[in-house]
Amino acid sequence: MHRNTVTNIETGRYRGDPATVAAIRAALEAAGVEFLPADNGGPGVRLKT
Repeated sequence: MHRNTVTNIETGRYRGDPATVAAIRAALEAAGVEFLPADNGGPGVRLKT
């Protein structure tokens, strides 16, 4: 995907379609990022240990 798509999602200009958001999440998780639910000290992210 184009870097402008990511920038627009990050800045709130564009919400992103579900497939795009899922692709970004999958890429981050593959790189070692763990998404935290709101009930687990989050919401947030951290690097997997």
